[in-house]
Amino acid sequence: MSNKERAIQLLDVIDEERMVYVVGILENLTGFGEIPNNETIAAMKELENGGGECFDTLDELWKSLELTRTGTHSDLFRQ
Repeated sequence: MSNKERAIQLLDVIDEERMVYVVGILENLTGFGEIPNNETIAAMKELENGGGECFDTLDELWKSLELTRTGTHSDLFRQ
């Protein structure tokens, strides 16, 4: 039996709840996982070229976003 045949045989016995993990692994192995959008690609290129911001602490990140420790993530979406 080939590895592919064995894999198909095993897929038949995996329950739907665990199938999500199998699909994730297969997507990563085949390159069919989530494809970053243009904004994400631009951000990754910016980081590769030395751009972007780095923070030593979470407090520094919150401060850069003008949040306090008592703020909530919903503060990010206020207009």
